[in-house]
Amino acid sequence: MSPEPRPRLAVVLFNLGGPDSPGAVRPFLENLFTDPAILRVPGFIRPWLGRFIAARRTKAASENYAILGGKSPLLELTEEQARALEAALADEAVEARCFVAMRYWHPFAEEAAREVQAWGADEILILPLYPQYSTTTTGSSVEDWEAACARIGLLLPTRVLCCWHSDDGFAKATATLVRTAYEKARAELPPTVPLRILFSAHGLPESIVKRGDPYQWQVERSVAAVMERIGIEGLDHALCYQSRVTPQKWIGPSTEAALQQAAQDRTAVLVCPIAFVSEHSETLVELDVEYGELAHKLGLPGYFRVPAQNSDPAFIAALADLVRRVRAGDRRLCSFAGARQCPKAFGDCPHARARALMTGVGA
Repeated sequence: MSPEPRPRLAVVLFNLGGPDSPGAVRPFLENLFTDPAILRVPGFIRPWLGRFIAARRTKAASENYAILGGKSPLLELTEEQARALEAALADEAVEARCFVAMRYWHPFAEEAAREVQAWGADEILILPLYPQYSTTTTGSSVEDWEAACARIGLLLPTRVLCCWHSDDGFAKATATLVRTAYEKARAELPPTVPLRILFSAHGLPESIVKRGDPYQWQVERSVAAVMERIGIEGLDHALCYQSRVTPQKWIGPSTEAALQQAAQDRTAVLVCPIAFVSEHSETLVELDVEYGELAHKLGLPGYFRVPAQNSDPAFIAALADLVRRVRAGDRRLCSFAGARQCPKAFGDCPHARARALMTGVGA
């Protein structure tokens, strides 16, 4: 007798996306800035204002992508992660296949959903490539995915992993990358020059955090988890935020301010992108080029960077373990540890939102 066919598990990887040609820069930015989760203004003004902001930012963004050859490397790197994760799940009791759904450029959620549908998946697991949850990233992507599935009639049992900010495998894999980069940087510096690790995360407007978004709290948990696993006693480190794009007040301190403080303290810095798991413009241009130039102007005795995880084997193994644990559980919505992790003060935690919908609170 032939063996029973294994159930088909579609693992859908969420990411931001990026322009795939110089001509895609402006429409990519328009998609970004007309997202209600990003531009929180009344709906009647959002399309006009979003397109206006995109037009104003197109020249600078195009110059950044020109440094990268005219496009973002994010799709190719995410696809490499998908293939590596498939290989890591090859011997499971299910037949797992990974699909990539980008938020602001191809492949969009509907494209990925149609691929899942055509493959004949039996179940879906949503794995955002954002370790920390935010309404502006994972939250927006989940809503986009659900709308896409509704449009094409894709109705399958689905589990959503909302966050994995302090997952042990993620923290250990990241700590290994940090320690390797730290030892390399330390070897290049004179023994008398101190070295500080700057964990840099994408920023958010302060108003979004005050409304209950748990992102900042989760980023802080990520830094604590990585530091615990690096295992170097008394290691100097700090957390900062980059990529501010609007004039309103953003969470801080900014990465610029952290570099200025390092200059005052006469310490070299090793920058670790703690909220990005793939190289893209925010790491390859903003961190490597723009902040590298600022560090030189400020006279820092050294400027180094930890590489993003990309398809690092230990990181992929951590993702595979997350997939196994989520599928083994009985929760449709879960954190890396199963139940909700965010303190109750964070009303925009997806678990709080789901509970509010079930109980009718706020309806």
